Amino acid sequence: MKRLPVLPTLIVLIAVAAMVALGLWQLQRRAEKAVLIAHAVANLDRPAQPLPARITDDLLFARVTAECARVVDWTMGAGRTTEGTSGYRHIATCVSPTGQRFQVDMGVASDPKLRPVWAGGAVAGTLSHAPGGPTLLDRLRGHAPPPAPMIVSDRAAPGLAASRRPDPASLPDNHMAYAIQWFAFALAAVIIYLLALRRRSR
Repeated sequence: MKRLPVLPTLIVLIAVAAMVALGLWQLQRRAEKAVLIAHAVANLDRPAQPLPARITDDLLFARVTAECARVVDWTMGAGRTTEGTSGYRHIATCVSPTGQRFQVDMGVASDPKLRPVWAGGAVAGTLSHAPGGPTLLDRLRGHAPPPAPMIVSDRAAPGLAASRRPDPASLPDNHMAYAIQWFAFALAAVIIYLLALRRRSR
């Protein structure tokens, strides 16, 4: 009986162990995401609170208030109104009286050339995350910065329609699918290697 090749076997075992570990990590993330979603659902009906200086994930979908002392920038992206109409949402970058920066979704326009006329003021709405975020490479390296907070304003700026209120159902919960995928990769690697050893023994 031929001896098992040491180096290829070691490489396969390390790869399989890594894939199993990634699958177990995804199961752990799924449990954490379930807690986050439950907390977000509960936040929807809580009384409004002033926007804190440090914003954590447990405040997602909470009702908040803030004061926009001045608008320093505008960005635009895809959005939907409260009636479900697609359009271009306009996001203002605000500075509070204390110097805190935050973003506010001030509403949706059907015309991409429209430029909102809003210089700031009192803001009330639902706390969410601004569009965009860290790349997959950043997350794998552990260098991913926290997503920027954004208030989806209840009241639209002049000429805009109010944006749809954020919904906790929009939070991705695909960790189980990822876990099954990693376990399937590990099983496939074992089967392929066993078939290769069988062929080699012949």
